Amino acid sequence: MRSFDPVSLRLFIAVCEERNIATAARREAIVPSAISKRISQMEAEAGVALLERGRRGVLPTPAGETLWRYARESLMLIERMKAELGAFADGVQGHVRVFGSKSAVAQVLPRDIGLFAKCYRDVRVSLEEREIWEVVRGVEDGRADIGVCWDAVDLGSLRTLPYHGDHLAIVVHPDHPLAGREMVSFEDTIDYEHVDIAARSIMKTTQRNAAAAAGKQMRYRIQVSTVDAAYRIVAAQLALAIVPREEAGPIQQALGLAVIPLSDAWAKRRFVVATRANGLSRPAQLLVESLRESALQVLTS
Repeated sequence: MRSFDPVSLRLFIAVCEERNIATAARREAIVPSAISKRISQMEAEAGVALLERGRRGVLPTPAGETLWRYARESLMLIERMKAELGAFADGVQGHVRVFGSKSAVAQVLPRDIGLFAKCYRDVRVSLEEREIWEVVRGVEDGRADIGVCWDAVDLGSLRTLPYHGDHLAIVVHPDHPLAGREMVSFEDTIDYEHVDIAARSIMKTTQRNAAAAAGKQMRYRIQVSTVDAAYRIVAAQLALAIVPREEAGPIQQALGLAVIPLSDAWAKRRFVVATRANGLSRPAQLLVESLRESALQVLTS
């Protein structure tokens, strides 16, 4: 059996991830027939079906799952090889892919990546905002070199380093009964109506569990898809919202809202930088070190 070329492997990975040849073709800027031809050639060379084709898309067969795993590993190895060779030729250069959770991207992660980019102008860093579970899975399966997220989820076998933290707080209208508090417990907020921020499922699960422990149920007035929309609901005196205090600062003056930290232990969150246990390229290693240094500077300041 001949070796599969990197282009075919990349296209096969795209099809497995998208579960659809046409969608994978759009992603890779190629016509679907070209992908189908390459996969048919791969199946002929392997002597086994790699995809199960159906009316709604495709799924990898057991043999396809095996090829998918090795294809990801092979392409990651090629990328690391290119990065290492480039480091010898022209200084450090390459491409680092970062998946960040919504709170991490909304706070300090873009700034820290920007500082790194100024020091290493030949390293291209791509940052994608993802749900926490997508951050973890993306690093595990090699779609991301580095993940930054809240440590409240199962990080599996990933290697983690402490990053920045934040502190959850309630955002209320100045006329709200809790507005005069310097700090408030989550239990004291449960009897009031909350904004349900759909994009923050882990936070919502944590709050529901805390409410259940107090023998109460959450009362959601309205569901929104963004934090900005939640602030508008609060400003209209319809409900209160729970968000990181660090995110709420800029909006506090703009809308005249009150931001009050929660006193509960779980409200103090810690973010981590997550990577696979080994195999990072030199540029990715340097970015991890830079993120760690940024966190240490905050802790020691």
